[in-house]
Amino acid sequence: MSESVLSQILISLADLKASQQLLADKVDKIQADAVSSKDDLLPHKVAHYHNSPGHSDSDVDTIVSPSFEAEHAGIYTEKPVITTYEGQKGVRPSKMNWGEADPKARGPVVVSRLPNSINVRNAIGAYGGPYSIYRALAIAMGDLPADHKPNFDNTQPPITIKQQPQWADASKIVSMDPFGHLTNHYYKSEIEKGLDVRPTIAITRAHMIVPEVQAALASGEMKVDGKVIVNESGELNVHKAAVDPVWYLPGVAERLKVDEDHLRRSLFENTGGMYPELITRPDLKVFLPPIGGLTVYIFGNHELLSDPSTRLTVRVHDECNGSDVFGSDICTCRPYLVYGMLESIKEAQNGGVGLIIYFRKEGRALGEVTKYLVYNARKREGDSASKYFQRTQDVAGVKDMRFQALMPDVFHWLGVTKIDRFMSMSNMKHDALIEAGIKILERCPIPDDLIPPDSKVEMDAKIAAGYFTTGRIPREEELCHTVGRGWDEFQH
Repeated sequence: MSESVLSQILISLADLKASQQLLADKVDKIQADAVSSKDDLLPHKVAHYHNSPGHSDSDVDTIVSPSFEAEHAGIYTEKPVITTYEGQKGVRPSKMNWGEADPKARGPVVVSRLPNSINVRNAIGAYGGPYSIYRALAIAMGDLPADHKPNFDNTQPPITIKQQPQWADASKIVSMDPFGHLTNHYYKSEIEKGLDVRPTIAITRAHMIVPEVQAALASGEMKVDGKVIVNESGELNVHKAAVDPVWYLPGVAERLKVDEDHLRRSLFENTGGMYPELITRPDLKVFLPPIGGLTVYIFGNHELLSDPSTRLTVRVHDECNGSDVFGSDICTCRPYLVYGMLESIKEAQNGGVGLIIYFRKEGRALGEVTKYLVYNARKREGDSASKYFQRTQDVAGVKDMRFQALMPDVFHWLGVTKIDRFMSMSNMKHDALIEAGIKILERCPIPDDLIPPDSKVEMDAKIAAGYFTTGRIPREEELCHTVGRGWDEFQH
């Protein structure tokens, strides 16, 4: 190699090294600006957040937050805060000690991004789950003030859910805030001082009318007792609780047997980068995901739920709008839900307790659009039990995304340690409850006469795949003989 060629190569390498150093300097400056420059994050007019609730004395900087009181201050910070960083100047989250038995020592879940909360938040996401999007629309349209403070007067639960030892076990409850229904009680002073803290659980009482209960009364199968079934119209006395998900990410990761960092990265990437702080704030361990929660329906004396000597009948049901509400006959969802409800009512009338847990996991958490696409493939290609799960996997890439490992948390919240009658054939639900240390004494499959003809495909496929049955388990070669109706069988 000639000296001139070698000299040219050395000059090129030197130029490349200089370019790389220049690029590295620019990246370092960008990162330093993002982490340390509060001018990029906050308006010029600020208010000091001295001795805020949930903070201990420390040598770190005093909390600095934008103020609504300042003249001309807007509803948002002057510049959009794309994300915050652990250790960033002025960022000092309110204490959060998940698993503490004392709610004051545990601390409130603070997730608001309002200027007076954004630097003290200790959780990622937004209150209201998926309904936070509608709230954002209302604010954008001017129908709702962004700084609206809810009036929580008279919103307290009509019953007391007694605090259980499980509430203080960070491995038992990882997907909901066990103090979420008592936010207004335990954190009243923080709320009165301006911190935006909101309940994630609401409990109420109501009367329900279910046509199948009315039919059971008319046939004599059920009787009015004045407490559970309150009159001849079939009105049911029920207590119910609505629960928004609140995830303690280390616990969720452990429950799902994945690494927490990997879980955070997957949540970030697969929500379109919606929550950057999943990556930039490893110190924030709580996440309010934008998904549906669950509803609890209690028949009978709620105080007996944690009494293992009291009989308990339970139906854990995952949402199926087409069947539950509109009566589609392609699955057994509504028939099984109603069967579980009737048996729960009977249990309550006999001195026990009935419990329905209704999760918003439409279409095995694949969603209704995916479910209907699968229906189309099933009907066009020949609907048989032998291909039931394959049709779902072809479209969704997976048979089921309900991941029942998080499901038992609500039982721990209620103090349930034993289920006498479990109105479910699902091996996944059963195994998750057993894994959580909850005893199941009897499993109750849906009676054959309640299975719609077109849902026989689903039922045989599930039994062959491991669902519980007291009857015969079909062999794999027999599944092709269980077929559903085709579209051409319907008259239009």
